[in-house]
Amino acid sequence: MPDAEATMLRERMLALLSGRAAEASICPSEVARASRPGGDWRVLMPGIRDVAAALARDGVVSVTQHGAIVDADAPPPGPVRLRRGPRWPAPG
Repeated sequence: MPDAEATMLRERMLALLSGRAAEASICPSEVARASRPGGDWRVLMPGIRDVAAALARDGVVSVTQHGAIVDADAPPPGPVRLRRGPRWPAPG
């Protein structure tokens, strides 16, 4: 994935999470749909998973399934959600 696309997806993901309550989560497809409204957003999903995994490794986001944190590098089958992680940047 090109660096510019990864940066855009990262910024969109963080913006969506910033706009929600601290304990709220988002669906990865929300990032895709917001990044490509009216377009083929599904093609962005592999890149979104990569960005989410990188942010999870850094502790910025947590990847969850049924409310439990899962390994972002080897997520279980089925839908996952993203929420703020333990190293989420404090408002400044």
